Amino acid sequence: MRHNPLIFLLCALQAGVCLGANWPGWRGPAGTGVCTEIDLPLHWDAAHSIRWRTPLPDRGNSTPVVWENRVFVTQATEKDHRRSLLCLNRVDGRVLWQAGVTWGEHEPTNAQNPYCSSSPVTDGQRVIAYFGSAGLYCYDFSGKEQWHRDIGAVDSWQGSGSSPMLHGNLCIVNAGPGTHAALIAVNKQDGSVAWKVSPPKVPGRAITGVKLPVIGGFDNAFAQADPSGAGGFLGSWSTPIVIRERGRDELIVVHPYQVSAYEPETGKEIWSCTGLPGQAFASPVVGDGMLVVCGHKLSGGGTRVTGIWLDDSAGSHRIRWQTDFPKDCVGSGVIAHGRVYLPTQFGSMLCLDLPSGRKLWEKRLAGEGTLGGCWSSIVIAGDRLLIPNQSGEVFILSTTSDHFDLVARNSMGDEPTCASLSISDGQIFLRTYKALWCIGR
Repeated sequence: MRHNPLIFLLCALQAGVCLGANWPGWRGPAGTGVCTEIDLPLHWDAAHSIRWRTPLPDRGNSTPVVWENRVFVTQATEKDHRRSLLCLNRVDGRVLWQAGVTWGEHEPTNAQNPYCSSSPVTDGQRVIAYFGSAGLYCYDFSGKEQWHRDIGAVDSWQGSGSSPMLHGNLCIVNAGPGTHAALIAVNKQDGSVAWKVSPPKVPGRAITGVKLPVIGGFDNAFAQADPSGAGGFLGSWSTPIVIRERGRDELIVVHPYQVSAYEPETGKEIWSCTGLPGQAFASPVVGDGMLVVCGHKLSGGGTRVTGIWLDDSAGSHRIRWQTDFPKDCVGSGVIAHGRVYLPTQFGSMLCLDLPSGRKLWEKRLAGEGTLGGCWSSIVIAGDRLLIPNQSGEVFILSTTSDHFDLVARNSMGDEPTCASLSISDGQIFLRTYKALWCIGR
């Protein structure tokens, strides 16, 4: 059997399928929202095609990650000031263990952005979670803490949101934003700092003794910020990605006012483009030799979308096009068939021509839930886009049409969510403010 090529091929294919089934970090294996699976559920609701539903102790915006038979999700509980990592059994949704830290010090954030909004990341041996001001924590698969690292307090008006990512032996975090914002790489085995890069300076502004009025729902998110934070309201909540370009790895980070590429192993800057807005929420999108990044415009509001050639000369000449839109794009998009798909906070899908940035169409994701907006990011599987709105309704769209083509709409029973979907081995995982759902066979 050792010399039978057919047996060897079958074993290799099986190993590849198992590896591909994992969803180890924010937006999947490459951090781009691209899923290689196509045999996914098309129709479901709260009573049908649900494998399990596990109640969660408090609300949260983070997205679960999946490794074989384990599901991990970060969770903050306000009543006891805990910041935790939960491990669930993938088969039945049972909570296997919970580990974390108590953090009672004041940390400003937006009322719509609970603590622990960053998603964890895992390599199959360890799982790492970013708890904001409480630091970066690493656990083994039994829940035992391996190390933790203080990487600076978060004092932004809006709190934190960028998720840690893994590259080789490094765990890289776009920490902050705020006074102590930094791009930091630590050794995933012991938490020692490998390198640290300071982002572009942004003006901080704290307003002590003043609290902006809290508005219900998810409308007017800025009014729910905490202006006592000395770090101000500018910064980056974007999670970096690593791309392979011209035979080398490039760490792409969307900073306030610019996007930069670094050597992942050293933190040395390779190139940078300026001319971006001072707030960045979405992760960068890559495809067809182009990079697309979004930022919130401070003057007049809305979103500035920038298309960047990856194979052009360094500096601002890399910018192919810039287009402004009146609606904010909080969630991250995808690229498919020469088009850029972006979700808007308003709850619509925006489709752009990739080479030119020209708007092709925009269509409202019309659901029946009480909340029609969207902070979630898109996942693409084959020729289909999957995106939840804030009522937990998941919309499935086709990418093969030149117009808006809704394939299915599935409701989770009007449970609020700002998280994104995770996909693993034919199953879809969605975190709402009330529970963690597993959908599919």
